[in-house]
Amino acid sequence: MLLKTKIPFSYIFKKIRVELIYVFIIGLVIYYLTFAFRNVIPEMPIGIPAFLGTAISVILSFKLNQSYDRWWEARKIWGSIVNDSRTLVLQLQSFLPKDCEGEIKTISFRHIAWCYSLNRSLRGQNGAGGLEGYLTDDELAKIKRHNNKHLAILQLNTQHISSLTEKGKLNTFSHVQINNTFVSFSNAMGMAERIKTTVFPVTYRYFLHLSIYLFLVTLSISLRDIESYFEIPLLLVISAAFFLLEKTASHMENPFSNLPTDTAMNAICNTIEINIKQLLSEDDVPEPLTSETFYIL
Repeated sequence: MLLKTKIPFSYIFKKIRVELIYVFIIGLVIYYLTFAFRNVIPEMPIGIPAFLGTAISVILSFKLNQSYDRWWEARKIWGSIVNDSRTLVLQLQSFLPKDCEGEIKTISFRHIAWCYSLNRSLRGQNGAGGLEGYLTDDELAKIKRHNNKHLAILQLNTQHISSLTEKGKLNTFSHVQINNTFVSFSNAMGMAERIKTTVFPVTYRYFLHLSIYLFLVTLSISLRDIESYFEIPLLLVISAAFFLLEKTASHMENPFSNLPTDTAMNAICNTIEINIKQLLSEDDVPEPLTSETFYIL
């Protein structure tokens, strides 16, 4: 997630440097052709590139809106996970007898492991990695047999709750309430996985780039009477604005891709761990994550 700090120019330029090279080459080629074949190539009314530019703006606006919706939905999903995580611990402490502190800690730590596992899985990493401090060796061995590691952890917790009910430590009403919280976790997990696996149409980006290059060609022809030392920088500046907006949309449409524009899942999982451990009065409470760069993951 980008922070409210100055974004380095190098980061911005790196995102569009290839496209700007193409624009520079196109500008030189079109300038040469319009100069060498001045009597063959007809004049291009400025209204044509203006119309194309307006159409591209509408298409970009649509893509930005759709991409932001995906990014914002991802943030809402993880916001609900934070709220439900706090609720889970409070429910366990409220519904279970005082002699079940060990059971509460086990379930709570297992839930912390679920958050980190979901985080890593969404980013294409090993969902069972780094969970040694939250799960037992037997539990780690069990979840490693599953493709969906976070689903396996959720199953362990639901089975644990069922065993507590069978032992008479939870009544039916309490069991239903806690089970509803686990249903919320399952729903959030499914929605996040849907965003991860549903790819924005690749052809949309392809045709958008094609339209931008077509716009630049027609604009360059329309500016045939302007000197190259002014025309080509103008093309670079205009194209940079279009390509930066397109890149922004492309990054936001994938909020779990380990990019600076990602949903800050590491920071959110860290917050959940802090909240849960403080509710349990644990001593080894981690510090909130900070960042020395312009973003936090």
